[in-house]
Amino acid sequence: MQGYSRSDEDTVRLDQEALTVYNIENVRGHLTLPVKGANGTTITWQSGSPEIIAASGEVTRPQFGSGNQSVKLTATITRNGVTAEKVFEATVKTGPAKEDYAGYLFSYFTGEGTPDAEQVYFALSEGNDPLRWKELNGGRPVLTSTMGEKGVRDPFLIRSPEGDKFYMIATDLKINGDWNWDRAQSQGSRSIMVWESSDLLNWTEPRMVGVSPPEAGNTWAPEVFYDEATGEYIVFWASKLFTDESHAGNAYQKIMYSKTRDFYVFTEPQVYLDFGYSIIDTTMISHKGKIYRFTKDERDNQPLSPYGKMVFQDVLGSVFDPGCQMIKEGVGSVKGVEGPTVFKSNTEEKWYLFVDEFGSRGYLPLETTDLDSGVWTLSTDYDLPGSPRHGTVIPITKTEYDAIYAKYLSHR
Repeated sequence: MQGYSRSDEDTVRLDQEALTVYNIENVRGHLTLPVKGANGTTITWQSGSPEIIAASGEVTRPQFGSGNQSVKLTATITRNGVTAEKVFEATVKTGPAKEDYAGYLFSYFTGEGTPDAEQVYFALSEGNDPLRWKELNGGRPVLTSTMGEKGVRDPFLIRSPEGDKFYMIATDLKINGDWNWDRAQSQGSRSIMVWESSDLLNWTEPRMVGVSPPEAGNTWAPEVFYDEATGEYIVFWASKLFTDESHAGNAYQKIMYSKTRDFYVFTEPQVYLDFGYSIIDTTMISHKGKIYRFTKDERDNQPLSPYGKMVFQDVLGSVFDPGCQMIKEGVGSVKGVEGPTVFKSNTEEKWYLFVDEFGSRGYLPLETTDLDSGVWTLSTDYDLPGSPRHGTVIPITKTEYDAIYAKYLSHR
């Protein structure tokens, strides 16, 4: 009705009904406790056990063996003196036992040559050998998406800092059957796909989360880095940013970022890296107070860009340190590569960088014993899964390794 103005009482009631706290029954990390309602109300919080859950949402979990804890959270929703309360009962899970790593899990997709190649595949290492792998689920996808573009690429898997929660995110993109890379970069999805698990065996249904701004033509290769200083996950990805929502004119790929605690609620996206030309596929690893960052240079105009279509490595003191230093352009002297994923050996001071030589040999394992050197050499003897493309390798415990083996490989 024209001229209708919703009353403060109705506004407060609507925001009270809509107020949600994600993962409230299975708390394994910090919570997002909203301070603004969707209709303009102000929300304040009170915790019955602030030493476990602070009013700002930070969580301190009970130590392993001490049992789960219930915490009452009370939200007060206010607008112009009108208030209402909403009470949540949180179950904070006891912290996990500490275990050494005993192997690795590899998540990846396999290209676009078949209808199911753009889904999530898993492989398990042969013990602590990161160069020998067994495909899981009979070489079929383990996680699939029927949402958005109905295909997922570039799966990225991260373990929570507490150790017992996993997030899988991926590019919402399907090239098979369409084959239109121009469309994928100018009219592609602005969302990422998200799965969650507490054991690497059972996963939530996928959900789409919009992260890119309206002027973005695509949202590619999302990855995550946990910021210990702020207790937030920093999600970053590549987007071709146009001047406006029409997506007309020239544009190039920049690395964007957003922050989240729960992979439901994200901050407004901002530019993270802008080189003035297209860069994609950024990945990072921390070691001894420094962050080592790898990114693909997308240029292809020889001889002006001799390191185009190659990966470069820089180093910085923190994720947003403006004083980063270039370590190496053309990492590994391998041209025509993308999708770098980096991880440390479980057993020695060695790091592996898997890069996807998409035009010929596929994933190649590079290795170094000195991250500061920028010198990466091709591993001499390896047996990777069949046709892996841009993915993630993470270390796993013996308990996790044995459970994955039992589910997928014990009957072979």
